[in-house]
Amino acid sequence: MTIAVTELFRHPIKGHGREALDSVTLEAGKTMPGDRVWAIANQMCKVAADKPEWAVPANWSRGSKCPGLMAINAKLDEETGTVLLSHFAQGEITVRPDDPADAQRLVDWTAPLMPEGQMTSHFVVRAPGRGMTDAPYPSISINTHNSLRALSQAAGTKLSPLRWRGNIWLEAEGPWQEFEWIGKTIRIGTVELAVREPILRCTATMANPDTGARDVDTLKTLRDTWDHQDFGVYAEVAKGGEIGIGDTAELI
Repeated sequence: MTIAVTELFRHPIKGHGREALDSVTLEAGKTMPGDRVWAIANQMCKVAADKPEWAVPANWSRGSKCPGLMAINAKLDEETGTVLLSHFAQGEITVRPDDPADAQRLVDWTAPLMPEGQMTSHFVVRAPGRGMTDAPYPSISINTHNSLRALSQAAGTKLSPLRWRGNIWLEAEGPWQEFEWIGKTIRIGTVELAVREPILRCTATMANPDTGARDVDTLKTLRDTWDHQDFGVYAEVAKGGEIGIGDTAELI
């Protein structure tokens, strides 16, 4: 069976919406263009607003603490630096996150989605030269539908790929095959991706991406069935190029 690219996604504002792509050009040593360009600091954030730097996920507002954020869709206009966000309960908003006034509008727009008693959002930062991915290196996340189907069967319900906020989705040869790629390189077209490690998942994946409500304990299902809490793998771009839906992938 051929390994093939089925979906591509980026997430312009970390934890605040996903955008489907038909193709993307990747550069060596960089995150996906337009992915996690901005992040929204919570009240416990240790990063200074005027000196943004990469920081661990606990500094940012995200779906693990605020599941309602998981129901946001996004669309980035790279020419204007604006992002269109939509949510079934909040409607739509178009913001330029680099503009202080728009950044505040964005924080205000998300406020009703924050659970009572949880950390609130405070300000928006632009990631310094790379996407604000969870990994301390410029990562690309790869997931397979084969593993998702196995997990869906174990959970007793069909799980959406959107729960996992991945960049590249593949149709592979079997469930959990991606863990066998760790330490190896996968080629998609002219792109070469060095697979680094499994992705340890958090409670964000428990939220339904249509409703923003937690409805499946994905983590318990992973632990009870496979004795781990991993789904998907992180990779780094070793050689750049363009990839698109339908492209085939192979280990090299």
